[in-house]
Amino acid sequence: MSLIVLGTASHVGKSVTVAALCRALYRRGIPVAPFKSQNMSLNSYVTVDGSEIGIAQAVQAFAAGVEPTADMNPVLLKPKGDQVSQVVLLGRPYKDVQIRDYYVETDMLLEEAVSAFERLRQQYGHVVVEGAGGAAEVNLYDRDIANIRLARRLALPIVLVADIERGGVFAQVYGTLALLPEDIRPLVVGVIVNKFRGDAGLFASGVAKLEGLTGVRVLGVVPYTDIPLPSEDSLSIADKGHPTTGRPVRIAIVRLPRISNFTDFELLEQHASVDYVPPGRPLADYDCIILPGTKNTVEDLAVLNRAGTGEELRLARERGVPVIGICGGYQMLGRRILDSGIESGTSAEYRGFGLLDVVTAFTGYHKTTVQVRRRATGPGPILSGMGEVDGYEIHMGETERRDLPAAFAGEGAATPDGLVFGTYMHGLFQNPGAANALLAYLSERRGVPFEPVTDSGSGALGVASAYDDLARHFEEHVDMDAIMAYFLDATVR
Repeated sequence: MSLIVLGTASHVGKSVTVAALCRALYRRGIPVAPFKSQNMSLNSYVTVDGSEIGIAQAVQAFAAGVEPTADMNPVLLKPKGDQVSQVVLLGRPYKDVQIRDYYVETDMLLEEAVSAFERLRQQYGHVVVEGAGGAAEVNLYDRDIANIRLARRLALPIVLVADIERGGVFAQVYGTLALLPEDIRPLVVGVIVNKFRGDAGLFASGVAKLEGLTGVRVLGVVPYTDIPLPSEDSLSIADKGHPTTGRPVRIAIVRLPRISNFTDFELLEQHASVDYVPPGRPLADYDCIILPGTKNTVEDLAVLNRAGTGEELRLARERGVPVIGICGGYQMLGRRILDSGIESGTSAEYRGFGLLDVVTAFTGYHKTTVQVRRRATGPGPILSGMGEVDGYEIHMGETERRDLPAAFAGEGAATPDGLVFGTYMHGLFQNPGAANALLAYLSERRGVPFEPVTDSGSGALGVASAYDDLARHFEEHVDMDAIMAYFLDATVR
């Protein structure tokens, strides 16, 4: 049997709920796979066969104890700006489309999604399906392949997740149920109230009110938790604080308008003060500056140039502050970017920040998506301490290193002192060895003690124990017997 998890809105906790369910089933020895028909996110992951999917589905797959595959997220939308998104279909780039043109494709995409779901169900027997955004987007019902049209095709039981932290949880739940189509509403078998702060017992009367208003059972009230799991998309940046207390090492991540895969830095966030700094803000007080990935290098480069970020980077370099570029950030650190129209729509040449003597060329609609394991070979105190690291590449364009030493075996580039380097490797600083090499150098330079990051054997997407902690947290506050009935008894509706 399978189950659909829908939400009253975006960012209510659907992805975490699916991950928790997958882990709970895994801990019970029940095979299961996650599934999201359509995801919109610039945080993505590369599977073993080089397919690109939303990072949330990869996290859910690892929680389920299975290898991520393209079928778990058959349609991935990666916004590029100006109402254009790249469509990744079954893990491969399909086309760039205007949003208004995308909806012409939804019938075909729905069929692809349903086929992917059926393959997962045949392989694993059980599937936990995640919706997208809010379930009751009435203006989208005729083309909503992530919620209503998919639910209609699959006809599975639905659990609705609401976020009480936002306020208005009664209106969220009641309004969503009232607006669901008449054939979909009876499929809703339960509600989970998520992100509760305080004594959940005080909400007992609220549970009774919700059940009385809706006629739908409240399966649980889940307290807010800070269990560290990778962020799904850009909405999560707003949740990130600035943990300076007790963490004297300060790292600036330049918050690009089209920032992608900022999950690269979430291990560093646990051991240093990591700030996501908007273009135009001063960078003088930071011990290290990182330019992250982006969905559009050329347009984000233009934003940074207008904001004066290039001058901030050059001044940081003069002060001996490490400057690191990941993927699109690596391309920006070079001298030139040659675009044949892939990034900007017109052929042009752009001047980079010039901190690395490399040149990047976008010559065709081809994307590199591959998992990698490389040894750091570059010079200097940071790269020399990293050893072998795992990661994955997701990028268009190719970069010519010229005479600079490679940062890693056969890839990336570094200055002779190793304090400026770039790489296409996402997930680099999810490796404890890489994180330790950077943090040890920054701590020594600042003159503060350094406590090494321990190797938990977690890989690039979260610690195995965190998945167990999430499942235990969920099981403590949700009626798991009621939910398990939908996986253990195919007659339950």
